[in-house]
Amino acid sequence: MLKTQLQSLTDVTLVDQLGFIKAEIAHLQDQEKAIKEQIIAQGFGSYSGQMFDVTVSPSTRDTLDMEAVRAKLSPQFIRAHTNTTSFTTVRVTARKGN
Repeated sequence: MLKTQLQSLTDVTLVDQLGFIKAEIAHLQDQEKAIKEQIIAQGFGSYSGQMFDVTVSPSTRDTLDMEAVRAKLSPQFIRAHTNTTSFTTVRVTARKGN
């Protein structure tokens, strides 16, 4: 989008609103992480608040070592089994000096 088109976004307030929301989300995620750590420190089990319940349980996750896969499979095989998707990216950065 050209800068002149961007100006039509209600004097760029949409851009600033997005930036503020992303900053708020980051702060909330930090709070969430800290609270989760405190709950996890209580040990496995179920915990109840006045409005929500939480269950802490052990879990496992299998992951694929792509570096090892690439070393063992040919580039042609990997290309033949790679899916490409298109999407739109929106990156928000704080302006310096503000």
